[in-house]
Amino acid sequence: MCGIVGVLGNHEAAPILVDALKRLEYRGYDSAGIATVHDGALDRRRAMGKLVNLSDLLVHEPLAGKSGIGHTRWATHGAPSITNAHPHQAGPVAVVHNGIIENFRELREELAAKGIGFVTETDTETIALLTQGFMADGLAPVDAAEATLAKLDGAFALAFLFEGEEDLMVAARKGSPLAIGHGEGEMFVGSDAIALAPMTNKITYLEEGDWAVLTRTSLVIRDAQGELANREMRTIQLEDARVDKGGHKHFMSKEIAEQPRVIGEAVRHYLSDDGASVTLPDDLDFTQIDRMTMVACGTAYYACLTAKYWFEQLAQMPVEVDIASEFRYREPPIPARSVALFVSQSGETADTLAALRYCEGKADKILSVVNVPESSIARESDLALPILAGTEIGVASTKAFTCQLTVLLLMALKAAEQRGTLSAERIADLLSGLRALPSTLNAALEQEPQVEAAARKLAEASDVLFLGRGLMYPLALEGALKLKEISYIHAEAYASGELKHGPIALIDKNLPVVVLAPRDGLFDKTVSNMQEVMARAGKVMLISDTDGVAEAGADAWQSIAMPAIDPVLAPILYAVPAQQLAYHTAVAKGTDVDQPRNLAKSVTVE
Repeated sequence: MCGIVGVLGNHEAAPILVDALKRLEYRGYDSAGIATVHDGALDRRRAMGKLVNLSDLLVHEPLAGKSGIGHTRWATHGAPSITNAHPHQAGPVAVVHNGIIENFRELREELAAKGIGFVTETDTETIALLTQGFMADGLAPVDAAEATLAKLDGAFALAFLFEGEEDLMVAARKGSPLAIGHGEGEMFVGSDAIALAPMTNKITYLEEGDWAVLTRTSLVIRDAQGELANREMRTIQLEDARVDKGGHKHFMSKEIAEQPRVIGEAVRHYLSDDGASVTLPDDLDFTQIDRMTMVACGTAYYACLTAKYWFEQLAQMPVEVDIASEFRYREPPIPARSVALFVSQSGETADTLAALRYCEGKADKILSVVNVPESSIARESDLALPILAGTEIGVASTKAFTCQLTVLLLMALKAAEQRGTLSAERIADLLSGLRALPSTLNAALEQEPQVEAAARKLAEASDVLFLGRGLMYPLALEGALKLKEISYIHAEAYASGELKHGPIALIDKNLPVVVLAPRDGLFDKTVSNMQEVMARAGKVMLISDTDGVAEAGADAWQSIAMPAIDPVLAPILYAVPAQQLAYHTAVAKGTDVDQPRNLAKSVTVE
């Protein structure tokens, strides 16, 4: 997702805008730009690639003005180029935009019929040209922006800046998040609070369909019907919005290392003071639920696949898991006495949010597991459970994934307790394991030199296969995704038992096969599959516990030993070597670990 920043300030806007955009780099982008108003004149600077290129440009071509907008672009319509970079300007108006204008072709045809030409390939230019046209017809800037918004279909977050108006900005959201920051005689706009944290800790989140008129001393918000809307101003915790690498080379490395701490915080949040029981809101009664539908995208989807095993095995509750982009268009029936659960790190994932809205009025209750309590998905749920991972900057999710798993497991244990499907002793054992999990994760992190050495060899491969069984199968899928995301090595994952049903044809001496196999009840079967790979000259990288490596690792190409752990908790623990393997492989290949090509942190458009 692209990044937006706006400033109506008391100091030069350009350096403030660039600094704020740097805080949004984690979202992924291919170009960046800013526009300011100074002495009534509107001007802009844009550059391809990293923000340092824009900073260099501003050294040679400074941009004065205390009012401005900025943008990091991730290309949707039109290839990455300076011409297609934001802000887009048409005469007296400049615009920055996140999202997609679905009817931009029709709007372009209308404008072309009036003799208005186009400079870019983007849908955003249409917004600027429409606004310019309305202003040419005599409308004031705010009225022109309102008239433009009425013509737009699709998803967008927008900020408008106008020539001759140094104390005016218009902002709007529909489908893409946007926040307003309140300062002392200053106002700010940002895609999220992270961008605005150095400037203010007082935030108002625009709701779906809202548009706002800002001056340095006022904020007027109207809803989708044009009625005045009173939105709450929140005070955010600045420490939650810190963006630094904490001595690590990459954000991903830092966030992998943070997992013991954040998982410990999540466990403490959901356990009673004595640690003996799971505490969830009283109105969540799993005895009144016959089935659950879980919906998510990407890594969060694999968290849901893992949770399906937990809910079905521990709580005897049937669970359906679906990819949000498929669920929303399949329009499945939602039976009575069912709940819908949506998992999203950002809480703004477009397909997941659309799936949630489909379930409104159909499911008995809508639950969400999110990392951003103020997000759209959280606000539109009957109950939102925070994962407490803190800000995650790396595009490839790490600590958010394991915190999602932790909260979902705690929910499954609560369901098992309420439904009477696990003994009190077994629940106590698992809760004890969860309380000890941070220590176990720290022990796993200490094996990083082993993982790094294995990753250097994996980096030479062009294809990799991941195998797992039971609870390790979703983790194999996640491990393959991580490797693809940041190292650009093609990787696939299969349930180990499916090996003989086709994938074994791929096995040869050049194909590394990563086998995730803690010594559990399925270990012997997984080892049998592993032997079939080695019998065909395949290169097996075994990730198991010490006993598993001792029993089955002698003939493996590479072996990585993890601490012993209860099999129910193994997915959370084994996520660590899977993440480290992807990370060190990417480092060995020299790819951009934190901002991999073509990817955005939060996908807020289809």
